[in-house]
Amino acid sequence: MTQDPPITEIWPGASYPRGAHWDGQGVNFALFSQHAEKVELCLFDGTGRHERQRIVLRERTDHVWHCYLPQVRPGQAYGYRVYGPYKPEDGHRFNPNKLLLDPYAKDTVGQLRWSDALYGYTVGSRREDLSFDRRDSAAMMPKARVLETAFTWGDDRSPRIAWQDMVVYELHVRGFTMTHPEVPPALRGTYAGLGCAPVIDYLRRLGVTTVELLPVHTYPNDRHLAEQGLQNFWGYNTLGFFAPQPRYSASRKVKEFKTMVRSLHAAGIEVILDVVYNHTCEGNQLGPTLSLRGIDNAAYYMLSGDNRRYYDDFTGCGNTVNLEHPRALQLVMDSLRYWVQEMHVDGFRFDLASALARESGKVEHLGGFFDAIRQDPVLNQVKLIAEPWDLGHGGYQVGNFPPGWAEWNDQYRDQMRGFWKGTHGLLSDVAYRLTGSQDLYGWSGKRPNASINFITAHDGFTLHDLVSYNDKHNEANGEDNRDGHSHNLSWNCGVEGPTDDADILALRQQQKRNLLATLLLSQGVPMLLAGDEMGNTHQGNNNVYCQDNTLAWLDWTPAEDKTALLQFVRQLVALRRRHPSFRRRNFLLGRPVDGDTIKDCEWFRADGQPMEQQDWDNHHALSVAMLLSGNGIAEHGPRGERQRDDHFLLLFNAHYDAIDFTLPAPPPGAPWQRILDTHDGYAAPSESLPPYAAAPAWELPAYPLQGRSVVMLRSENFAMRDSEVA
Repeated sequence: MTQDPPITEIWPGASYPRGAHWDGQGVNFALFSQHAEKVELCLFDGTGRHERQRIVLRERTDHVWHCYLPQVRPGQAYGYRVYGPYKPEDGHRFNPNKLLLDPYAKDTVGQLRWSDALYGYTVGSRREDLSFDRRDSAAMMPKARVLETAFTWGDDRSPRIAWQDMVVYELHVRGFTMTHPEVPPALRGTYAGLGCAPVIDYLRRLGVTTVELLPVHTYPNDRHLAEQGLQNFWGYNTLGFFAPQPRYSASRKVKEFKTMVRSLHAAGIEVILDVVYNHTCEGNQLGPTLSLRGIDNAAYYMLSGDNRRYYDDFTGCGNTVNLEHPRALQLVMDSLRYWVQEMHVDGFRFDLASALARESGKVEHLGGFFDAIRQDPVLNQVKLIAEPWDLGHGGYQVGNFPPGWAEWNDQYRDQMRGFWKGTHGLLSDVAYRLTGSQDLYGWSGKRPNASINFITAHDGFTLHDLVSYNDKHNEANGEDNRDGHSHNLSWNCGVEGPTDDADILALRQQQKRNLLATLLLSQGVPMLLAGDEMGNTHQGNNNVYCQDNTLAWLDWTPAEDKTALLQFVRQLVALRRRHPSFRRRNFLLGRPVDGDTIKDCEWFRADGQPMEQQDWDNHHALSVAMLLSGNGIAEHGPRGERQRDDHFLLLFNAHYDAIDFTLPAPPPGAPWQRILDTHDGYAAPSESLPPYAAAPAWELPAYPLQGRSVVMLRSENFAMRDSEVA
């Protein structure tokens, strides 16, 4: 094998951009380390297995070490060794025996192989701060690789779906296609598989507008999982913030991710990434030295003020990235811009976002991170979604994120689950959630689309399991069923887990329809968990983070009950997209709008009378009706025209008994027509012309509202028809 000649030309280079930047002539390398005393750039062969040369970076500008190598080309594998004090009590953990991954690495080669040599201290010693490990870790480390970023995007552009028109679909790149029968076997579980025609056709027919991908930043398998033969499946343990996870690539090329994005955009589907900037995979003081810890521990991590040997852990993962430091903040901002500008993604969902807001240990809503994003001309134009909590004191911040941000609304999840489980005393909360959670978001001037409504997400039960299990069953995770949340607000409908009882199976299907109908007919942005539309199950495991197998993969095996539920969801999504009544930009007012004589929203009891305050305070009430006036859409169309819609009456009954629900008279218009009834699974085909031609008029004064069901009635709006004629 011919060995490449050593690099002889070493130019000073520049301190920006960070990372390895190929300019068509050579490569500039730049690495920030404020407290380092010496930095070596280590060049490897193409496999990343053999270290060929070490180059001392002699240039240092504003704590950035840099050089330019005109002989280097894309594909070059490299890493760093950083010299400095090993004084954990002062926050410094430099160890040049540990090869370090460039935080700006845009591509990687090789996999992390667990060994005690990856740790900066001698594993097994009583005090890690009193020991220093001199074993070389290069053979166990993945290497950064210089990337040629050129890609033919053609006329690709963001679909830019309006917030109120979004239907978000949370999925796992690998798990979504691993058993898909129409995806070629070689592409299953990959970016190419997600971007292939059968998958995109499925997403389009379902009607979703936006896919939210679980973490795709490169991450290792956790050591404790590897030792048990398990795999970090979800990926919430980032090693590199720029490089796509190579396990999800059929070609092992970064352009495969770009091709997937381009294909989804061509189908009108946005791509949002679930990103983890709050912590890294290096863990606490006993964790390995892989990247930031060895580059400049004191700059990149929040350290305890009492003893800088320890980390401030607001994430439950051992460390917290220190966004108070300008270079750590710059790392995150550069990463976000890279994924927008170079990879063309449309937005981000920030894991444990409260941790990103912490300054001096406290959550600051207008802190440096939010200021930086707000003024950034690239990032303030994309979708920004917060998981609005972390595990530290004061970390629960639902409703408190700045304007321009949407939030995962766990109050929507919990209160809707509780209501359909039959929990009393939630009726007024349910009304707020149905109408966009004005109590949480209205005070700050935000709109209903600030609320990302969801019933289920990757973390917790699937929808099928939510109605099939009272308790979690996480034994396969190897933690004696101690992991995962125990407060699931689930109900098994009478039997724990699988059953052949036809009545229980029918009730479970009905409960799924109730929850899905409630979600898709609420104001705000609905988010579906991939597979819920066809009854996917994790067999009662509510924490499949380590199950890269059929337990966590989507099951595409056809079945009659799956097909029926899928069709029901498709019709619900189509109904939502067709009617602006369920996609309002502004909060409902409960009064006439723009000179109308009827209210935009009214609430009724089962006897047909308007709800009074004592009715909302009735602890035992489990039923209510909501009337939405099609005249009362406060916003206007794209050309400034007044928007109108049909009138809709939604009946909710979470009690097990049926109710003869006296119907209020429709606003001036046609009689009520039944459009939806979750008891029998009826959903009128919204594509029929004229609209809902097959839906019969309801002429009786009362509707037999079955136990545990949602019904929607429609009245054609004469005002809308007259305005169209005019």
